[in-house]
Amino acid sequence: MITFIPLTGFLGAGKTTTMTTTALALEEKGHRVAVITNDQGVELVDTHLVRSKLDSVAEVTGGCFCCKFEDLVEAVVALTESDGVDTVIAEAVGSCTDLQATVVRPLRRYYGENMVVAPLTTVVDPLRHRAFERAAQRGEPESDLSYLFRQQLTEADVIAVNKLDTIPAGQAGELLLGLRKQYGDAAVVGYSATTGEGVDTLLTAWEAPAGNQAVDLDVDYDRYAAAEAQLAWMNQEVELSAVEGEFDATEWARTVLARLSGWAAEQGAVVGHAKLTVEVGDGEFAKLSLTEAGAEPTVDRTPASAAGGARAVINARVACEPDDLDRAVTDAVAAADQTTGARSSATSPVSFKPGYPRPVHRLAPAGA
Repeated sequence: MITFIPLTGFLGAGKTTTMTTTALALEEKGHRVAVITNDQGVELVDTHLVRSKLDSVAEVTGGCFCCKFEDLVEAVVALTESDGVDTVIAEAVGSCTDLQATVVRPLRRYYGENMVVAPLTTVVDPLRHRAFERAAQRGEPESDLSYLFRQQLTEADVIAVNKLDTIPAGQAGELLLGLRKQYGDAAVVGYSATTGEGVDTLLTAWEAPAGNQAVDLDVDYDRYAAAEAQLAWMNQEVELSAVEGEFDATEWARTVLARLSGWAAEQGAVVGHAKLTVEVGDGEFAKLSLTEAGAEPTVDRTPASAAGGARAVINARVACEPDDLDRAVTDAVAAADQTTGARSSATSPVSFKPGYPRPVHRLAPAGA
């Protein structure tokens, strides 16, 4: 019997770090764990990072699990048959919702004889949650992105508040209490996927019965599609070489994301996330991320030495027009080249906006 653990949550919430940290924790308990990443595009920074830490990794690209349901099932079957895993953790695209009806229930109905589907977990970034809450408190009309965020919380069996190490303990307690009051059918846990503190509480929550199985989420698919369409999505490869000698891959990546952060702040554009890896060879790479316009990039990993040549992958999801994101990234790469003494040769940037979500299945709760 395979255990399938579905994760959802807004862009930048830390789903990939959560997935990796919990997978390693489950392996320490004797489980054989595989993970599945998911995205609207291809060439995923997340997949590269996870493969550096785990052996069994697959990806579903070109759409969310709901629209690529059979691809998801095929990935689960392939992992279990080839790698002998007993647990699969899968993170859905950060702009996806309605997973109870389109993924969780279909898996239970059609594959329940061989698969136990764990409670649906929505991963939350406390700073992102606070930003949406403050907009509501100011009396602003609910944006489509805020609507999407709220739907992800409403359908959760487990609300997993990540990054508690980034806010004061008092604020963390208030946030957890407020979520428990607002979403009483969900288990609310707090933890830090980066430090590992509190992760055991999340693992315990996955062992409990799903508390929100009867929820029949009333999703306005036009608003859902509009929220996704606010974001331009870019996955781009860049080949790098040093003009002379070697260049600092981490500084190159930092400059790209810092320039993109500044541009987004000037434009008033929401950054869903921007992630960047620079692979310098022999399994060594830099990995940096950005989840807020105007913020400093976070350094998640650095290579041991400078590089003469490298391959970079940029994943960016920003609330703007695709052409604007293309230009912003092109300018940021040029600035990074000048700063670090690198020479870049990029594939033509082709940012896009996701199409209308069309799930393969959409099942009502049992008895509805």
